Amino acid sequence: MIAVNPPSNAVAKSRFQVTWEQFRKHQLAVFGAIILGALYIGALFAGFIAPYGLSEYSTDTITKFHPPTRVHFVKDGQLVAPFVYATRFETDPVSFAQTFTETSIACPIQFFVRRSSQPYLLFFLIPSDLRLFAVDPPCHVFLLGADYYGRDVFTRLWFGAGISLTIGLFAVSLSTLLGLIFGGLAGYYGGWVDNAIMRLIEIIGAIPGLFLLLTLTALLPQSLDPILVFYGIIFLLGAIGWGTLARTVRSQIMALRESDMIQAATALGASEARVIAVHMLPTSFSLLIVGLSLGIPAAILAESGLSFLGRGIREPASSWGLMIAQAQEGGFASIAYRPWVLIPGFFIVLTVLSWQFLGDGLRDALDPRKRQ
Repeated sequence: MIAVNPPSNAVAKSRFQVTWEQFRKHQLAVFGAIILGALYIGALFAGFIAPYGLSEYSTDTITKFHPPTRVHFVKDGQLVAPFVYATRFETDPVSFAQTFTETSIACPIQFFVRRSSQPYLLFFLIPSDLRLFAVDPPCHVFLLGADYYGRDVFTRLWFGAGISLTIGLFAVSLSTLLGLIFGGLAGYYGGWVDNAIMRLIEIIGAIPGLFLLLTLTALLPQSLDPILVFYGIIFLLGAIGWGTLARTVRSQIMALRESDMIQAATALGASEARVIAVHMLPTSFSLLIVGLSLGIPAAILAESGLSFLGRGIREPASSWGLMIAQAQEGGFASIAYRPWVLIPGFFIVLTVLSWQFLGDGLRDALDPRKRQ
């Protein structure tokens, strides 16, 4: 008698499930994904989280370089709702040292407050004036201190995140689209099309990236609206960053061009556009995902560098690079006595590292040689 094995109850895992399991094993990648999720959610709700308006400032001297406000929870030995004290600004007549001292005036922190004087666009679309928290005068709630103009660093940090974080996404999306198009055309048609596209990539790559960006951004008028400057920088970053991806896609397409799968699709009457878009480009998706995760931090650094040099985002808009540029207005004192104005630099480093961790995790998860 021949023994018949019972059918196995095991269910085959999909490619997504296997990739997800491999990704979760990469702890730094998971950490980076969590940090990036928190940053992008914060940028999306910047107007709601921030207690002040983007360009809201005070002519009162006390707000200039105001240190981070201390939030208190205990009063007269009892636990109470969070509150802050109003501060008093003093200058020593001998050493000219400036100090901020808390007074006896206490102001409770109010939550879910409407401030009609400083509306914003929730999700960049919906007009709103609802704030997560705020305090009434004469108190101020500067969780991360104030800058040279008395503006809340915490507020400008989250509004700036909306530009610094999204500019990388949009610029790399544009460069990816261009890389797919030109790389697909070069790999599929070859000949003079391939030569022309490769020579164009070599010309762009022969010019130092930062120098090329500075030259191109110099063409943008100083009076141009900040929103148009934002779109202009996205276009410039995307227009010069597609060469590496195009080379990768070209090599993939050239390897597949004479394969049996492509020959069969052509014999069945598939058009050239369908062969490229449906049968060839999807083979590069794993490389695209990794390229996106590694290209976005480069675009963020490029925007930060341009804004720091005065060729990027301009007032009254905000970006992390612009905030770092404004921090140097205080000279060495910004580092020695007012380190809170350099906090945007920490967020730039944190974001770039998180994207690098995420890219490493995705690369390992999508690599079939590392799957068990």
